Amino acid sequence: MEFVSVLLIAVALIAMVTLIKAVRIVPQQRQDVVERLGRYKRTLNPGLNLLVPFIDAVRTKVDMREQVVSFPPQPVITSDNLVVSIDTVLYFKVVDSVRATYEISNFLQAIEQLTVTTLRNVIGSLDLERALTSREEINRHLSGVLDETTGRWGIKVTRVEIKAIEPPPSIRDSMEKQMRAERDRRAAILNAEGHKQSQILTAEGEKQAAVLRADGDRQARILQAEGQAKAIRTVFDAIHQANPSQKVLAYQYLQALPQIANGTANKVWIVPAELTKALEGMGGALGGLSQMVGDAPSPEAADGASAVEREAAEAAQAAAAAARQIHDEVRVAEAQATGGSAPQGLPAPEPVSPASLLTDPADQRERA
Repeated sequence: MEFVSVLLIAVALIAMVTLIKAVRIVPQQRQDVVERLGRYKRTLNPGLNLLVPFIDAVRTKVDMREQVVSFPPQPVITSDNLVVSIDTVLYFKVVDSVRATYEISNFLQAIEQLTVTTLRNVIGSLDLERALTSREEINRHLSGVLDETTGRWGIKVTRVEIKAIEPPPSIRDSMEKQMRAERDRRAAILNAEGHKQSQILTAEGEKQAAVLRADGDRQARILQAEGQAKAIRTVFDAIHQANPSQKVLAYQYLQALPQIANGTANKVWIVPAELTKALEGMGGALGGLSQMVGDAPSPEAADGASAVEREAAEAAQAAAAAARQIHDEVRVAEAQATGGSAPQGLPAPEPVSPASLLTDPADQRERA
């Protein structure tokens, strides 16, 4: 009985082991390569699969999902003989589990070595500056080479990324100094551009201000000239309406004579010897002008004729005194200029009397 019990237990165990080996459950996104007696038989897909116990065996379990592999930093020499350390990240997936199992023994190691050799070939043809700025080109070249080679192994390389490119410390310091100098240069250029723009705007403002000032000055001069023209026209109309006599005109001339002599710009005023004749001629001309325009004193002006004559006589005396003083100053200046010798210039003027300035004889008018 005991022997029978042991036999039953052994049969049950064998049946259980056989059932376990005959039933194979494959999870999703995985394929199992089955061999029968050491030779490839078939590939188990996800789900429930049955095998021949003790004859069929699972060789490998292949993960069909996309995988990411990060390779350690690899030293690479650039075309300008600088050693840089490059980290790469590889994205791939198995598309044919049978070829990935039988075409190559270890596809991960093969992909790593292929990536390193391809990377050295690519970086070796570039200098450091271009290698740092051409990551897209390097990634595209690596992807093309790896995809072409790993396709025979049943592997699809989807993407290759360069994670970091580390130059030597001395090169990094030089690059930092170069970057700092470049930023300083850009800052100086921006400051110069700003100063230039400010100078241009300032010049434009000054130009517009000068134009506005000139326009305002022109308008002011035009208005001033118009005002002076109106004033002259008003004075001229008032003189014609008042109809002044010859003596009043002579009196006005004698009043203006001291002002001419006392001008700040008159350093030397030469008095001609024929001053009396000039005054007589001017009086005659003014008398003739008054006769032409109908110059006759009004009855109201006749009452103040004596007062006007007295003022005219006083003005004539003042003018004669000013003329004599100026003539004396001229003689003294000529004597100082010739070194004390007697001047050979103007002859001595004849004495002028105030009465002769106011008289208006007929023969003097004829001469004028």
